[in-house]
Amino acid sequence: MKLTTLLPRPIRLALLTASLATLVGAAEPDWVTYAPKAGPGQGKHIVFLTGDEEYRSEEGLPMLAKILSQRHGFKCSVLFSVDADGTINPDAGGSLSHPEALDSADAIVMLLRFRHWNDDANKKFEAAVNRGVPLIALRTSTHAFSGLKGPYEKWNWGNKGGFGKQVLGETWISHWGRHKVEAMLGVIEPGAENHPVLRGTGQIFADSDTYEAYPPADAKILVRGQVLKGMKPTDPPADYIKKRASDKQEQPVNSPMMPVAWTRELKNDAGKVNKIFTTTMGAATDLQSEGTRRLVVNAVFWGLSLEVPAKSNVEYVGEYNPTMYSFKGYKKGVKPSDHKL
Repeated sequence: MKLTTLLPRPIRLALLTASLATLVGAAEPDWVTYAPKAGPGQGKHIVFLTGDEEYRSEEGLPMLAKILSQRHGFKCSVLFSVDADGTINPDAGGSLSHPEALDSADAIVMLLRFRHWNDDANKKFEAAVNRGVPLIALRTSTHAFSGLKGPYEKWNWGNKGGFGKQVLGETWISHWGRHKVEAMLGVIEPGAENHPVLRGTGQIFADSDTYEAYPPADAKILVRGQVLKGMKPTDPPADYIKKRASDKQEQPVNSPMMPVAWTRELKNDAGKVNKIFTTTMGAATDLQSEGTRRLVVNAVFWGLSLEVPAKSNVEYVGEYNPTMYSFKGYKKGVKPSDHKL
């Protein structure tokens, strides 16, 4: 006779329930996919790569994926950095959950920082890039990788600027505005007003600071970042002298303003062309700005050569209350399934 049969029935039921819960929990996927509603994105699969220690990509990118799936009809999969039990841990720099999603990616939206994935994840990412998929890269993606070995060392941010400089158009240089003190207001680059990525954006604001950045000559600058004296869009522009980290020369902090969003079309190692949109904005709190959300959504349409709406719908799907950016500031105990609709 089994020992459990000697236990009172309520205790046996409790043990059975706990066992079932353990089995169900173990079977939970460590990524989330949002099935599309009707819309112009039908038939297109967007893969979102989260994984940064500070700017809460694990919160901001699922929100954008919900918008693009439910408002615009794209299938959207969001991959995370996770612990062995499937719990989201942005500090797990070697983790990318379910890299198999990249095999069918039509576009990639990424916010990564200092990732060092295994070769399987790297191969799938490289294969997607070499297919010529559009890349929509946010904030710290300028320094997405560090510590990679072998054929992927070329992506490390300290290796001639790595993936950021070589592909996206810039690597990490410095905080240009004062971190957590001076927010940024977007200013449209003269001559870029009619670019489809800027269609209907309205005010572009980010409470994360402006980065020092110098995109290459083949990039088209869309937005520059006006450094503000405070953390609100109504704060006046900052007006002090700043020394550039790039060449140690001094200049007024807002003259010229640093580029914060640009596009690029680049032939990759396989001979295909990637349409690239890079922005140094993208913290989860930045994406509370309707104009900043619309900028990213528009970039997806542009990257896929779809008609950008006159004013794309970027209304939240459900509630969105992002965590303020900080190291070690992520919400503990969150599973990818917690982001389900």
